Amino acid sequence: MKTEKNILVAFILNLIFSIFEFVGGTLTGSVAIVSDAVHDVGDAISIGISYFLERKSKKQPNDIYTYGYARYSVVGGLITTIILLFGSTAVIYNAILRIFNPVEINYGGMIVFAVVGTAVNLLAAALTREGDSINQRAVNLHMLEDVLGWIIVLIGAIIMRFTDISVIDPIMSIVVSVFIIINSVKNLRQIENVFLEKTPENISVQEIKKHVCEIDGVKDVHHIHAWSMDGYNNYATMHIVTDEDAHEIKEKIRQELREHNIGHVTLELETSGEHCHIEQCHVEYDENSHNHHHHHH
Repeated sequence: MKTEKNILVAFILNLIFSIFEFVGGTLTGSVAIVSDAVHDVGDAISIGISYFLERKSKKQPNDIYTYGYARYSVVGGLITTIILLFGSTAVIYNAILRIFNPVEINYGGMIVFAVVGTAVNLLAAALTREGDSINQRAVNLHMLEDVLGWIIVLIGAIIMRFTDISVIDPIMSIVVSVFIIINSVKNLRQIENVFLEKTPENISVQEIKKHVCEIDGVKDVHHIHAWSMDGYNNYATMHIVTDEDAHEIKEKIRQELREHNIGHVTLELETSGEHCHIEQCHVEYDENSHNHHHHHH
């Protein structure tokens, strides 16, 4: 619930604020402020999308979405990131034009706007700090970027006020944009990991194999699959070879996997006489490889 409310508050603040910025940027003639406005409108739109998708992502699983809706939250992150990439590229383009065609800037007004901007964004960042979805993190990242962007604009405005080097304005605007692009690309990589069903970063299949094999009664483990729905909730499936009581073994394994950040696990149990259809099973695990096992990260 908290995450949603935070996102909604952030959305409203951002939207009102970006309109205020366009006006401010136009009145003062500062491309850095206008570029921040573009950035903020992008943020506001994406945060709005995030809000609805975050709400949707909380829905319970059903026959069609058997895994629930968690991944909608990641889709939110994806849309947001793409909007930011486009916005930033447009801003860089305009700033470069401005370097070649300087414009008269009202520095005093710019300083006033920058002070207000920093204050409003600090407030928004503080309000959206809690919560933990890729989405929420993306939203909070925007907030912190906005604060940073405004502090840069403020410092730039003060320097220009005393030196009158107006090229500082478009340069600042480019710096902010490049920063956003770098972060967006990082975000995209994380989203890609989720969509490609890669093993989550905080999970090592080798470690799981080693630890599960050390449980009394477990003869072998194979077919380990680990993935994540949204970058936070991890799932796994695996085949276990055991001759012990199924109930106890399952309990022990579930306990062990909880320590590996896996909340949802499906286990297939086989007895040692049964032959698993794929023969890779017993290759990796004979008694001596057990002791000096290399840790893979």
